[in-house]
Amino acid sequence: MAPRPRFQLFDGPSPLHPLPRFCEGALDGRVEIWIKREDLLPLAFGGNKVRNLEFLVGAAVAEGCDTLITSGRRWSNHARLTAAAGARAGMAVHLVLSGPPVEPPGPGIQLARAFGATIHQLATADRSERETTVQRVAQDVVAAGGRPYVIDTGGAGAVGAWGQVLAGRELMDQANAIGLGIDRIVLPSATGGTQAGLIVAVPPATRVSGFVVGRSTAELRPVIAETVVALGGSVEPDSIELDDSQLGDGYGRASAAGAEATELLARSEGILVDPIYTAKALAGLVARVRSSAWDGERIVFWHAGGLPGLFEPLD
Repeated sequence: MAPRPRFQLFDGPSPLHPLPRFCEGALDGRVEIWIKREDLLPLAFGGNKVRNLEFLVGAAVAEGCDTLITSGRRWSNHARLTAAAGARAGMAVHLVLSGPPVEPPGPGIQLARAFGATIHQLATADRSERETTVQRVAQDVVAAGGRPYVIDTGGAGAVGAWGQVLAGRELMDQANAIGLGIDRIVLPSATGGTQAGLIVAVPPATRVSGFVVGRSTAELRPVIAETVVALGGSVEPDSIELDDSQLGDGYGRASAAGAEATELLARSEGILVDPIYTAKALAGLVARVRSSAWDGERIVFWHAGGLPGLFEPLD
């Protein structure tokens, strides 16, 4: 495979370490849980989307573009990190963010503005309005003499997901170095790129269990399968493990189970998770362990980041 253009945004692996007090105190020692700390990647409060952006920005630079355009909700980790990555690369950034707006703006918008991004705040969460606005912004950039590079919501697609393949390989290198056999990886799955990359990267014996936090399972499963194929892997769509039991009232809305799981981890290990993405996957992990479904397994919990979401006013 030919080398992919890459714009480096971090050095070294994110930490991997055990959660002994969480396992013993909160989960009665039924499983052995480790945590992959993507939240500690060193850009704009971290998060797994940093890995996507290395290749998305790399592609933009290789194509001679000078402006990044992407979209999402106002708390989007991907949007915040795109603003920071654009600043690092010396590129203009336009963010099209779905509404409804709040006053004062939450930390996602405040941070994006601090990194120099131009915010296009929409009044509603209508997806078609967001896509139409992205097209208009791109046309405006061209009309002004710029060269835009449009990134799909969440940095989805094979270009960005290649960063998640490397993340999966990084995890396996870390595990092999300490003799850790991994039975399962548990993660939040929103646009599907991280789950697709991990499926490609890890051995078939390691299960990759995604807890749905945004799209429906029916919508997300074929997207993940298509991305796996685009990354050079293969998968039967029906074998992709997705669980929507923790979605609660929907994307961007905190759940009682997520709040309980957040408290368990914070009070046993001193680690925080955001309420929009990672808390719901953590709640799913807690529920599955308490049901005895995963007894005796060695599990890696994928901390995807998003900690500014702790301070975001949610819908």
